[in-house]
Amino acid sequence: MRDFTHPSPESLDLATVLGALGDATRLAIVRKLAATESLSCGDVCAHTPRSTLTHHLRILRESGIIHTTKQGQTHLNTLRRDDLNQRFPGLLATILAQNAA
Repeated sequence: MRDFTHPSPESLDLATVLGALGDATRLAIVRKLAATESLSCGDVCAHTPRSTLTHHLRILRESGIIHTTKQGQTHLNTLRRDDLNQRFPGLLATILAQNAA
């Protein structure tokens, strides 16, 4: 079983987070995760090739935006909303509101 590495909340870097959110596909993934508790990889972006989706999820995970856990054969992704809000208050809400407008 593969263990995923996630940065600690205090090590989250604003430039890294904003860089990860600067891609339209990753921003769409974050918006989708913001609307639900967790999603499997296939539910996150069903029409994206698997290798591309893996790349985007890795960037989001390594930047500290999402948390991935393995449950059986399924990888569940959740938005690290509390960690992001603690480190950068209001950032996630502002980004999600701007994208929705």
